[in-house]
Amino acid sequence: MLPSKFVFPLCCSIAAGVLLSGCTVGPNYQRATAPVPAKWDVSEPWRESSPRDAVPKGDWWSVFHDDDLSALEEDALAANQTLQAAIANYHQARATAALQVATVFPTLGVNPSAYRERFPANRPEQGATVQLQTATQNAYTIPFTASYEVDLFGQRRRTIEAAEATYQANAANLENVRLVITADLAGDYFTLRQFDSELGILNRTVETLQKGLELVDSRHKGGVASGLDVAQEETLLQTTRTQATLLLQQRKQQEDAIAVLVGKPALPSDLLERRPDIALAERQMASANAQIGVAKAAYYPSLNLFADGGWQTANIAKLVNVSSIFWALGANVAESILTGGARRAQVEFAKAGYDATVANYRQSVLAAFQNVQDDVTGLQILQQASQTQQQAVDAARRTLDISTDRYKGGLVNYLDVVTAQQNLLSNEQEAAVIQGQRLVTSVLLVKDLGGGWDASSLAVIQVKPKAKDIITP
Repeated sequence: MLPSKFVFPLCCSIAAGVLLSGCTVGPNYQRATAPVPAKWDVSEPWRESSPRDAVPKGDWWSVFHDDDLSALEEDALAANQTLQAAIANYHQARATAALQVATVFPTLGVNPSAYRERFPANRPEQGATVQLQTATQNAYTIPFTASYEVDLFGQRRRTIEAAEATYQANAANLENVRLVITADLAGDYFTLRQFDSELGILNRTVETLQKGLELVDSRHKGGVASGLDVAQEETLLQTTRTQATLLLQQRKQQEDAIAVLVGKPALPSDLLERRPDIALAERQMASANAQIGVAKAAYYPSLNLFADGGWQTANIAKLVNVSSIFWALGANVAESILTGGARRAQVEFAKAGYDATVANYRQSVLAAFQNVQDDVTGLQILQQASQTQQQAVDAARRTLDISTDRYKGGLVNYLDVVTAQQNLLSNEQEAAVIQGQRLVTSVLLVKDLGGGWDASSLAVIQVKPKAKDIITP
């Protein structure tokens, strides 16, 4: 048996160990199962995989062996603002986890104070048998405070567990954002190359049709070819020109989308400073910047000044006498000495939050530039498409008129008339679609410029659409 002098310290040690360890309530985490096939279905078009360990896993786009694509991907990873926001959120999650870990450590603080106090002569005093005198005294204290909350039931440990899981989730989200951005960029890049190929085909076709129209027109003037041949060739030429023009608009939009992905403005202008969404993002950035100062201020002591006064007496008849006056003046300072790293984590959290708002602000500006550039370019291209499509409609109408006259003269069968009617209908419908797109694009331009701007605001626009490019009903 242990001597009695060892029993009490041992019991205290055991009790302290139990208090410090405590228990953790709540279910322990287990990964949920997901239904998966027992094996791959290797029927066509699938086949069993053959691992290729030599293929790069990080820069996956290098398998295409396209230097232009690789350069764009590097720019996107370095400057894409959505990715920068995801990185900042990741850092915030890390700071939050560190902040929760800091709660397992005790805190130590100091709260010195100094005050001067006047006691009234008429103050009530228990057991006093003589007249009291007015008294003034000073008091100075330097108290230290230490605290530690015992995690009896694991609340703190579960909080840390949740924060660490959130941190890991943000790490996974960061990788997912990186993958999505690089994949979107590669998709846009190859779509742009597809548009280039299609534009090449259409432009070569336009050149061929232009030469064909010149040939048919020359033969018509020589009396060899009919006016129907000229009208049909001109219809096909103008229709093809319209297709090429509209495809050029899609290419420009794709180019602007790539510019935003790599963090470059599609429109060098400060015309969007008054847009409400950009103003919102800018104010959020200012608020987050101030939060950094709030977090850093926790490193410094806080100073509290206080004063009170009035009248105090045991005899209500003497309440307002000079001898009943009391007052006190003082100050106290509070400073945390040990916080387990909580202040550092709070500063890191605030800085990461600011970085996220900066990235969101820049992304908002880039997206706004892209929208305005798309609208301005769209109006210009749709104007050109409208002109060529109207020429196609006029040529198709002449084709129908000539076909009808030739049918009446017994030179062609009615199938030629029906074909001409269908061709005219198709071209008129396309012209209506283009006109509608011009109207919608004009509305979008007004919205993307921030709505009801005045003339002085419009004066700062570096790239302005011409008045004739904005269509009004």
